[in-house]
Parts: sequence; C-alpha cells; structure tokens
Amino acid sequence: MFNPINLEIFNNLFSTICEEMGVVLCKSSFSTNIKERKDFSCALFDSRGEMVAQAEHLPVHLASMSLSVKEAVRQVKLNDGDTVILNDPFQGGTHLPDITVVTPFFYKSKKEPVFYVANRAHHADVGGMSPGSMCNATEIYQEGVRIPPVKIVQGNNINKDIMNIITSNVRTPKESEWDIVAQISANEMGKQRLRELCDKYGKREVLKYSIELQDYSDRIMRAVIRKMPDGKYSFCDFLDDDGIVDKPVKIKVDISIKGSRVRVDFSGSSGQVDGCINAVYAVTASCVFYVFRSLVDYDIPSNSGCMKPISICAPVDSVVNATMPAAVSGGNVETSQRIVDVVFGALSKAVPDKIPAASSGTMNNIAIGGYDKLRGQNFTYYETIAGGMGARPKMNGINAIHTHMTNTMNTPIEAIENNYPFRIKRYMIRSQSCGMGKYRGGNGIIREFELLQDVTVSILSDRRRFAPYGLSGGKEGRAGKNILISKGRKHKLPSKAMINAKQGDVISIQTPGGGGYGSFNSP
Repeated sequence: MFNPINLEIFNNLFSTICEEMGVVLCKSSFSTNIKERKDFSCALFDSRGEMVAQAEHLPVHLASMSLSVKEAVRQVKLNDGDTVILNDPFQGGTHLPDITVVTPFFYKSKKEPVFYVANRAHHADVGGMSPGSMCNATEIYQEGVRIPPVKIVQGNNINKDIMNIITSNVRTPKESEWDIVAQISANEMGKQRLRELCDKYGKREVLKYSIELQDYSDRIMRAVIRKMPDGKYSFCDFLDDDGIVDKPVKIKVDISIKGSRVRVDFSGSSGQVDGCINAVYAVTASCVFYVFRSLVDYDIPSNSGCMKPISICAPVDSVVNATMPAAVSGGNVETSQRIVDVVFGALSKAVPDKIPAASSGTMNNIAIGGYDKLRGQNFTYYETIAGGMGARPKMNGINAIHTHMTNTMNTPIEAIENNYPFRIKRYMIRSQSCGMGKYRGGNGIIREFELLQDVTVSILSDRRRFAPYGLSGGKEGRAGKNILISKGRKHKLPSKAMINAKQGDVISIQTPGGGGYGSFNSP
C-alpha cells in the first residue's frame, strides 16, 4: 500500500527536478531560440525508459522523448558518467533540429541505472539545404546532420570528436556547441537532485513512488475514459499541401471507446508524401497523449501511465508514421497540429461539452539566415508565431497565443533587433481573424520582418487554405497569409516556401484565428 500524502509529495519532488533542469538549460544556453523562446523540454524516466515526470514545457517534445530514451538505452551501453546525444527521427528523435541528450543516474551500485534524465532542445540550425534547417526538403538527407544515439559524454568528459562532427555540419557552430553543453549541464542538475532524493528517502522508497505515480495516472485516465459513451467516432481534416505537390494531405482518425479502453486509428490518412510534413510515430503518439491528458479536469501527474489505456494504429509509410528516407522537419511542427485537430474533432462527437473549436492549427515557422555583414559571422534566426485559440463550450478563445503542441514564448523585439540584421516593422493582433459564434475564437497575429540585408527565408506554415473549423454551429477562423512586400508590391507566398529575399524586403506572417463555438441562436 502507498501513502496518498507521500504520493503527492513525490509527484512534486519529481516534477520539480524537471523544472529545475529547465531553469539550468534556459539560463546557461547560448541561442536566442532556447534562452528567450524556451524551446526545450525536460523529463525524468525510470529504468525501463517510461516517463515518470515532466516539466510544463512543450507537449510535442515530452511524450515523444520516451522513445528517445528507450532507443538510447537499446543502442548504447551506458556507464556512470556517460551521456548520449541523438536527433535521428528514425532512431528515437522527431525532427533534426530537436537534439536530445539522455543521462543515466546510478545510485551507489554501478550495475544498472536507477533513472534516466533527459532534455530536448530545438537548435536554430543543424545544417541542411537552408539556414534554420526547416525547408521544403524531399528527403531527410537535405534537412541537416543526423545524429544516431552516440556518447557525447564518456567518463564525465565531453567527447570532442563527436562535438566536432556536429559543429562542423552547422552554420552557427559556437552557438550549437554551447547549447549542447547547456543541455548536458541540465542533466547533471537532474542527477544531483535525484542523488539527494535517494539519500533522504532511500532508493527503494523513491523507486516505489515512481511506479505508483504511473499507476495512479493510469487509473485516473481509465476513469475519465469510462465516463465517455462507448462507440466509434471519426473525423477528417487536411493540411494545405506538402510544400512540393499542390494537393491537400488528408489526416483521418477513428476513435473506438469501449469501457476504460481507447483505440485511436489513423488508417485512411494520406500515405507518406514528397514534402517535409511527414510525421514519425513518436510525434503521432505525443499528439494522442496530449489530447487525452487535456481531457482530465484536474491535475494529475503527466507520465507514461496516462497512455496505458490507449492504443494507437498508425499505418507504416503514412504521413503519421513515416519511414526512411522521408523528409520530416514539418511533421513535428505542422502535422502534429493537424493530428490534434482531428483527434479533438472526433472526440467532439463523444464529449461535446469538453472539446474546443479548432485553434490556429499551425506553428507558423519562419527561419531567416545568411552572413551578417556587420558582425562578420553567419546567423540563423528561428521562431514559431502564435495564433488564435479556438472558442470553448462556455468561453471565448484567447487572442495571440501558442496552442496545443507548442508552448514557447515569443522572441522579444529587442532581442531580435539586437542580434539579427532585420527589424520588426509590425507586431500586432490580427483583428477580425477569429471565428464567430455564441463564443468567438481568438484572433491571430501579424508579425512583419523588415530585412536589412539579403537573406534566405524559409516558411513552414499551414491553415492558409483550410481554415480552423468551428463547432456546434460556430464559424471557421480566418485562414492565415504569408506575404512578401518587395519594392512596394505585395506577393502572396505559399504556406511552405523558401526564398532569397533582398535588403529592404518585408516578410509579413499573418496567422490564423481560432474557430467559433455555438450558433448565435443556441440557448
């Protein structure tokens, strides 16, 4: 038997370790993307690679990180003082810019790890065919350097050979090197706190509650599912295109609920596509985790136990379970959002009082890079831009906010203009972009970049053709726009684009609004 008071104490102890890891990573990182936008996540895993606790960081990182830990453990023999690095989407990663480091924690006995601490951070550049590594690639070889699970730290010493291989393949080597060092340091903090925990409570007690917390989340999730009406619920939505072929990409789901079990089946979704919006299985699993975790009305531990009652069918060689050598940079950031939209859409038929209308449905990725003439060095800027939240059954949506699989901050204008050769011309709420209804959706954002020199610009976005849906009679949100303003003339850009822009050009990203909820005549 476990003590419920101790269960809550350990829940907070474990999650606080992850939060403190995040503080170390943020404060010691070098890049604007990690330091300012907080584009990273930290979590704690048991000896099986199952997630015990996570910080309140990015949903798209967290549930998928368990596969990285398991792959690292499977492929590399880890001793005390070692750390593994990886980013290969087909060996535990999600897309190449997300670099994961995994460190084992041993306690007294050096035979087997007791826990693993891990973090994942989005690096603004990992090589590839364009600055920012978020481009319209057609195969993964074009997207950047692939890192299989390999030791970046061995015997408490950084492996300079591995570090040199990585930094020799990116445009901003010093930035990447010191961000990786910050990631390693964050895991060291995690190890230190776990050691203190085991010293105070004993290893057996700590291990006991790491398992009990997962079992508790499993029981709560089953209770939530049991309240849903049994049945099969389906929904379908589309991505605008894959960036290569001008053809919609279908995401379809069938959700079967029976008792305390759920099956989420993506059969009927488009096959693997030519462009970069293919998602690997880890991304799809992370989306399903996020949706069902958000259905719990009260706070419970977010760990692997939440997924025990849920099975996923994602056909191999499909856009939701891509295989080599598919390009996948957009799958993690764009397809993930549409997967969430369709899973929520299906569940709106089962539990309509719990499901919001569609939010903006895109991370509106923009990467700008080149050679900074003033500073005499290469630069790469990367950001995701927020949009409107969908209206909820009893409440309006929220304006200008990151939703669903993203949870980053915006980059302050001062930080942008201090570090990069462009300025922000406009940054404002995009009025009248919300979907109307009894409850209106949130409005999107207008963010405009005035370029002070010639650069390469990559845009990965969506919901430029298919607007965010409304629910229960609510109207669609307004679709987004990408515009190049050159010599006073406006040129509409597609949802996925890579262009060579000139000094004086303006790039205008206008993000979608959220869908509305309920008709004006509804009671």
